[in-house]
Amino acid sequence: MTTNRVKVRFELEPDEGWPPVESEGLWAEPLGGSGFRIDNAPWFVPDLAAADVVEAAADSDGVLWATRKIAHSGRLAVQVIPFRHGPLNGDLQAVLDVFIPLGVSGEGAAPTFHLVALDISPDADLRAIIDRLREGERDGSWEYSEGCVTSDWLAL
Repeated sequence: MTTNRVKVRFELEPDEGWPPVESEGLWAEPLGGSGFRIDNAPWFVPDLAAADVVEAAADSDGVLWATRKIAHSGRLAVQVIPFRHGPLNGDLQAVLDVFIPLGVSGEGAAPTFHLVALDISPDADLRAIIDRLREGERDGSWEYSEGCVTSDWLAL
């Protein structure tokens, strides 16, 4: 992660209580002008992944709000919600530990939200990751959503 980071906020439209927030702030690297490179996988923003480039503008309070995505990095973002009654007892780090050997990084949103955002490189073993996600869903470990995936992912 770069040290010259700023927060860029994304407006969200909750539908039937999800996501549980009306906006999400993500760390980003200023690229000059109105461009910013996202520095982490989002928990709630759809169709966005780490290293994507967005355009943002400051409001009257100086808060940077994303206006549009201008470049996709090729990275993928998947959100995992572990079940507290499942085999991992809802442990966010245990979820990350399952995917780290597959070259996946991520971050848990505890204690406010009980979910993990996975950051997946486009050159990762997508088949192995999808298989593990589906296995965890079948064995009651978690449910997951595909926040930002590629055509390669969808073809598997």
